[in-house]
Amino acid sequence: MAGICEGRVVIVTGAGRGIGREHALEFARQGARVVVNDLGGEVDGSGASATPAEEVAAEIRELGGEAIVNGDDVADFEGAERMVRSAIDAFGGLDVLVCNAGILRDRMLVNMTEAEWDDVIRVHLKGTFAPARHAAAWWRDRSKSGQPVDARIINTSSASGLFGNVGQTNYAAAKAGIAAFTIVLAKELERYGVGVNCIAPGARTRMTAPLGFGDGEREQGAFDASAPDNIAPLVVWLGSEESRGITGRVFEVMGGRIGVADGWSRGPDARRDARWDPAELGSVLRDLVAKAAEPEAIFPPSS
Repeated sequence: MAGICEGRVVIVTGAGRGIGREHALEFARQGARVVVNDLGGEVDGSGASATPAEEVAAEIRELGGEAIVNGDDVADFEGAERMVRSAIDAFGGLDVLVCNAGILRDRMLVNMTEAEWDDVIRVHLKGTFAPARHAAAWWRDRSKSGQPVDARIINTSSASGLFGNVGQTNYAAAKAGIAAFTIVLAKELERYGVGVNCIAPGARTRMTAPLGFGDGEREQGAFDASAPDNIAPLVVWLGSEESRGITGRVFEVMGGRIGVADGWSRGPDARRDARWDPAELGSVLRDLVAKAAEPEAIFPPSS
């Protein structure tokens, strides 16, 4: 039985470890040919090694699939173009781009350095923009030349970006930006046959391990809700032709739970046909805040 991505060409950034690795392997199981992109650095972005990406590509080949390794920096504009070109040169095209690569430099704002801010914004936000920019341009050109396009971009946000998390102003700002980027890009690329969606995953990885994520005890043989391979089924489905028509959405996913994040929505308001006087606004704004829904917590309720 063929997989749901049979014959599709997929790039997964940050695919050497964690969630990205599981994306790459599941795409391969579902019949896709995969470009495994990873710099092989540490959680904070330092260092580099081709080994993690090479190991994932080797696993894919052992499964009977096709894979190549790409070691370009996702946030380097020319490097991102080489990454996209590597898929086209090796496999004859590109159908899916999964922007997953990321780093952490957590710090309370009053202690955060300029480099800690810049590096996180660069890898996450520019590292989503740059590959998407080059992939989108290639798909647009194909569409304008009359060739069929049924492509996908799947970006990676975070609950921290959607709901906020102390000590992560840099990371949350980047991840919130990625969610907004997704919504705008979906509107821009729909005319060319490209669907754009975003996930906010929760899983036990190198990035979440220091926070104690998923450390709770569970019975032997019980479902591991924190395992990173739980995220891949949603991403692979979003990368398949079956997802046609679903675009501009942000999905929360962790364990066996998948949800749609509503994002910013308009709440209660007060209106008048005249300019407000600042002195009048105290009672007006307190009343509006009292009527509005409470901000969502970073972790969803258990039931």
